[in-house]
Amino acid sequence: MGRRSFGFLVGGATAGLLTAGCTRTPDQVPPTPTGTASTLADGHVTELVGAMPTRTLKPLVMDRLADGLTPPTNRWFSGLVFGETAQPVFPMPLGFALVDGGFELWLPEVVVSDKAIIGSRGSGLKVLLEGATGAMVTGFDVASVAVELRDDSGAGLAEVRLVQGSPSVTVSALRDVTFKTDGSGFGVVGGESTGQEVSLREGEQAVWFAPPPGTDPADLADLVAPVTGTAVDWDVSDESVTTTLTYLGGPTLLVTMPHHEAGIQDASEPIGQYPNVYGNLVLRHADQLSWTSKRWEIQPTLDLSGLDDAGREKVRGLAVTDIAEVQPYPEDSYFGGKALYRDSQLLGIARQVGADDAALASRLTETLLKWAEPDGATSRETQCFVYDDVHKGMVGLEPSFGSEEFNDHHFHYGYFLHAAGTVCAEDPELADRLAPVFDLVAADIASPVDNGLFPQFRCFDVYASHSWASGTAPFADGNNQESSSEAVNAWAGLALWARARGDAELEKQAVWMHALEAEAALAYWLQPDVAEFPGFGHLVFGMGWGAKRDYATWFSPDPMAILMIQIIPAGPGATYLAANPEVIPAAVEEGLASRNFGIQYGDYGLMYSAIENGDAAAESLPQVEGIIDNAVTMTYVTAYVLSRRVG
Repeated sequence: MGRRSFGFLVGGATAGLLTAGCTRTPDQVPPTPTGTASTLADGHVTELVGAMPTRTLKPLVMDRLADGLTPPTNRWFSGLVFGETAQPVFPMPLGFALVDGGFELWLPEVVVSDKAIIGSRGSGLKVLLEGATGAMVTGFDVASVAVELRDDSGAGLAEVRLVQGSPSVTVSALRDVTFKTDGSGFGVVGGESTGQEVSLREGEQAVWFAPPPGTDPADLADLVAPVTGTAVDWDVSDESVTTTLTYLGGPTLLVTMPHHEAGIQDASEPIGQYPNVYGNLVLRHADQLSWTSKRWEIQPTLDLSGLDDAGREKVRGLAVTDIAEVQPYPEDSYFGGKALYRDSQLLGIARQVGADDAALASRLTETLLKWAEPDGATSRETQCFVYDDVHKGMVGLEPSFGSEEFNDHHFHYGYFLHAAGTVCAEDPELADRLAPVFDLVAADIASPVDNGLFPQFRCFDVYASHSWASGTAPFADGNNQESSSEAVNAWAGLALWARARGDAELEKQAVWMHALEAEAALAYWLQPDVAEFPGFGHLVFGMGWGAKRDYATWFSPDPMAILMIQIIPAGPGATYLAANPEVIPAAVEEGLASRNFGIQYGDYGLMYSAIENGDAAAESLPQVEGIIDNAVTMTYVTAYVLSRRVG
């Protein structure tokens, strides 16, 4: 570290190793690592992108992104990059914001109400640098981001590195600099500390860190080291997946979330805790964080082998009716993909129960092929994709729910991939015909590396183990995700598409992502432990943010909507929904709010209830006739429920 001193402010089975250099320049794109999915290999992706029409539907303000970097949409730190004004971000356990002349750090203070758990912005630490008038994101990797403080000429003065899972920020001097601080309760190691000032010579580093509440910074100073970057390694076995995050430059202070603690491996002893909106974060001294997560089965269609003759005949009759009721396919990228998914599930059921599926298979295949035409956008404005060569991604036409600014791509594209993977499971030739576009759809949300055409993992946050839905995150509470279940469905769809393409490496990556997203969905949205948050009055969460969790949705305050958005589409790959069946009745009762299932989204409440009591759910099937959501059919809901009856 060069000069090192301490000061504190008075007063208070298959693996893939991936890292993108946090300060890489355009000519330093990391090579595709050994074992990277061949379907998404750089050469193949480059060739496919070259055949796509290019178009930017909505220019995004990203003046704080250095030239040559792939725009980091859908990240926990996207608010630093996009928009006229930088937004706060939340690298756990910290809050961080750019301010005039520098930055501010704080530990969010947990405030609980009946419908929200909020990390409020309490007192913190301002770190100011004379001459700093702007900031630029100059690099990022799987769990860290580098922000350069610059002067009026655009020259760099210092680099600030934020790291998911670290209670510290590392500042590297790009010239001789002196920082002035205002605040208390934080420690600093490195440089020369004099009162409220810290001086660094060019090339030196200082690390500011927040100890747990009630802990003296001096007690932790010897455990602090600058983090220079992060990397991830995963392993997939028959029953579980193991994730290892490496913090380069450590060992140093790291924190674990509750889902990490549930499966933590080779961990050092805890040395403290931080209150957080997602539960207490445990402080450890390490250079790696490794944990195991349950692997969940991913199948293309429901297994109806256990239906009795009467149940099979009932489902067959419904399938005949649903197939005959031809519905025009929506033309946008959300409802269009959702309808393809719906009909792929109907097709799978029809084939199991002996219903005539020829007409359904024909129109489903025809529409998939239409979406898969690389040059579709040269002749029409809907049911096609373009490549946005400015923001580096695939955008469906027509866009919906802000997908032109990269909102919700994993929700939308998961439906497409699931439908394609299901239909192509028995038709590899069709997979080849869909591949010129659908491989790029997969790359958009799950590229294993940042190759300059797509970002690494786009929306998927390995440390938090879930995705972020907002493309630009223009919010003071950080990024957010509403539908944890549609996120899980995205990785189920990716796995099925990889399977149809014969790509074992991509399938393993998808299985890993599916396991982590399901684990986070259960822990923080659908089946959370809220015991440590007295005053919160509900059993599920509708939205998770960087610094907040809400009992709410974007579209409805209805309790069933809040439950539904964590269940939809209740697909065959959502086996994790049955993780803890004993908690389901109370959650469904809360969603119903003294009503029966004959309400909007009641079909999802009914399917969820069937996991715990299929016989009772079967008795309630008549209640949902006529109120079926557009991701499912009456055939599917009935088959789902009847397949869960005891006898």
